[in-house]
Amino acid sequence: MTETKTTERARPEAIKAVPVRHPGRWIGVAVIAVLTAMFVHMLVTNDAFKWRFMFDNMFTPPVLKGVRTTLLLTVLSMLIGVALGVVLAVMRLSPNPILSGTAWVYTWFFRAVPRLVLAILFGNLGILYARLEFGLPFDQQLGDLLGIDIDGRLFGMDARTVLSGFMAGLLALSLSEAAYMAEIVRAGILSIDPGQQEAASALGMSRMLTMRRIVLPQAMRMIVPPTGNETIAMLKDTALVAYVPVTDELFFQLQAIGSRTFQIFPMLVAACLWYLALTSVLLVGQYFLERYFSRGFGERRRMRPRLREATVGRSDGVA
Repeated sequence: MTETKTTERARPEAIKAVPVRHPGRWIGVAVIAVLTAMFVHMLVTNDAFKWRFMFDNMFTPPVLKGVRTTLLLTVLSMLIGVALGVVLAVMRLSPNPILSGTAWVYTWFFRAVPRLVLAILFGNLGILYARLEFGLPFDQQLGDLLGIDIDGRLFGMDARTVLSGFMAGLLALSLSEAAYMAEIVRAGILSIDPGQQEAASALGMSRMLTMRRIVLPQAMRMIVPPTGNETIAMLKDTALVAYVPVTDELFFQLQAIGSRTFQIFPMLVAACLWYLALTSVLLVGQYFLERYFSRGFGERRRMRPRLREATVGRSDGVA
């Protein structure tokens, strides 16, 4: 009886597994290698690229100033867009129909109109107003109605001075970005379990405090990846302000050098290289930002295999 139990508990022989062959995978690798070699050969041997001319001109002071303007536009547009997008998302989820409706109309308008059209539109706002003045609204209309002279204007400034090319481009990009960020933030907030808001309400926390201390910190894990995607898209969309025009922008400067020297294609390739380099830097920042806001979730995911291995090892040891 004892010998029978010993035979049944004996460890089975190791499985002699044969690795699965993947001939299609290796054929794909060979095709990719040949295509890569052809592409590199074309880059090196085709004189149309004019690499020396390109590198001599893509680091000139006007181009470097254009890089600075592009980065400044990207950062400012995203800061304004994210801040306004959070406000719009909270308004959209508000039980107040006026706030919710206003946020919906804003997102509808700025998502419907292309950014290029917005940039050109904001660049020509000086046509509507000669001056921008601040003070009592409808003061002249009230004066005419009451038959008295009312001057409620506190201060004013020339509209074309305020709405410069940079400011018009910044307004167009940031206000448009706010509409997209509002939808991203709203999706992140809706991903949080409503039970947490109910629990916070039961503890006596106000809606805004619950949103700021409980909902938004958890929603950031869902908000950060698409926000990084929007930042990269914004970096590329800054090229649209060349139509406002913003003359010290990166694409405008490279395009101007190409037109002046009749070497348009090398300067277009130089623009691609600049945007590739700047996007790579932003991707590194996005990686660390995502890791920061998902540190609890990521650690839990990484711990699961370790716990499983520890459990299996313990069970093997017991057996």
